[in-house]
Amino acid sequence: MSVEYLFLALGLAGLFAGGEALVRGAVGIAHRLAMPPLLIGLTVVGFGTSTPELLVSVDAALRGVPDIAIGNVVGSNIGNILLIVGIAALVWPIRVAGATLRRDSAVMIAAALALVPLFWLGTLGRPAGGVLLAALAGYLAWAYLQGRGGAGDGGVAPRPLWQSLVWVAVGLAALMLGARWLVDASVALARGFGVSEAFIGLTIVAIGTSLPELATSLIAAFRRQSEIAIGNIIGSNIFNVLGILGATALVAPIPVASRFLGFDLPVMIAASVLLAGLLLLRPAIGRASGLALLAAYGVYVWAAQG
Repeated sequence: MSVEYLFLALGLAGLFAGGEALVRGAVGIAHRLAMPPLLIGLTVVGFGTSTPELLVSVDAALRGVPDIAIGNVVGSNIGNILLIVGIAALVWPIRVAGATLRRDSAVMIAAALALVPLFWLGTLGRPAGGVLLAALAGYLAWAYLQGRGGAGDGGVAPRPLWQSLVWVAVGLAALMLGARWLVDASVALARGFGVSEAFIGLTIVAIGTSLPELATSLIAAFRRQSEIAIGNIIGSNIFNVLGILGATALVAPIPVASRFLGFDLPVMIAASVLLAGLLLLRPAIGRASGLALLAAYGVYVWAAQG
């Protein structure tokens, strides 16, 4: 059993380090394109930090463990909101406003709701994967066109393009190794302890693949960059649904266990609506709200064992 724990730790470390390197390179490229901070958080950083989820879900689907493939995405989205936003709000109150936030919050909720009929069918097949990826492409084009002309890198000289590309390449390599080790170790531990693969995917794997989001949002919170902190979460959640489930379904159709439609997906939708409400109806997500989000996540993890 000690070998599984070793590979679990190595997998988590690879995902964390790889995600950090990928985000660093992606932000450098984004600065070259003079993208505004919120747009960087919503797209480049949000999608970059979701790369571990992508690799883990595809790998799990190919290995015949669909509960981990889906649980990883659904659990990551729940954890991103309840766990990571909760922790970030404890560090520094999150204040973000504007039309861009309203638009992307609506896209996040719409993407979550789109999974209801797809999960109801019982299998996430290749046609559904193609539709999700097409929706992602449309969202990216829309976000880029809407974000052009905003403030860029704040006068900071961007690093040379080749350096950013090296960071991206190193990050992807570390992520691929980390994803493989994490999936192998998680499946072995789940079977060894008699815990369902769905629960492992929703908790251990989901939290592990969300480490880049956690690191990015915490760093942004310490620097009082609310746009990056919250944009990272919303962008990641959009990409998790449209990009990761879409790509995974194209690679290998995914059977959907009934528990996801009956419990976990409704929790994900409720968390998405809650986050949008907190951002749009309150001046800030303060420490009290952060504690409430963390408590809600604890209740979810406890209930998810059933």
